[in-house]
Amino acid sequence: MRLFIAIKLDDNMVASLSEYLDDMRAAGVRGNFTKPENIHITLAFIGEYGNPQDVLDVMEKVDFCPFKISLDRTGDFGELFWAGIADNPELINYVKRLRKGLADAGIPFDRKKFSPHITLVRKPVYKSWYPDKAPKGSMTVDRISLMKSERGKNGMIYTEIV
Repeated sequence: MRLFIAIKLDDNMVASLSEYLDDMRAAGVRGNFTKPENIHITLAFIGEYGNPQDVLDVMEKVDFCPFKISLDRTGDFGELFWAGIADNPELINYVKRLRKGLADAGIPFDRKKFSPHITLVRKPVYKSWYPDKAPKGSMTVDRISLMKSERGKNGMIYTEIV
């Protein structure tokens, strides 16, 4: 089972990002756009792992207090265009504790430096479009989700386990 730990965004944040994506399409941007139902922030990508209960056990042990996040910029990692999250010590500290818990439990995960972002477009082709403004939105994160991903006929399908 392909697993990751994520923040699922609330309806208002998804709507704001969907509108931004619509504006990009209207401006002629092409690429593999993230479907609204798949918009999230990955906190730890685990990949293929056979026992989701082990991951849930770690998640339950890591202290979590709700915190607010806000969109504040856009950028890219080469072939990936994203919306960024404003600097947030609560988010960064939670992810550090979460990843330490996973490591201590022997659960493998992608150890790339955490850079809080929301993937919007993979392999974008911009032509004349330039992101002159960032999408707007903020929300309170009141829970963290364990997700599984499966390849479907029309792309990836993300399903919340808990």
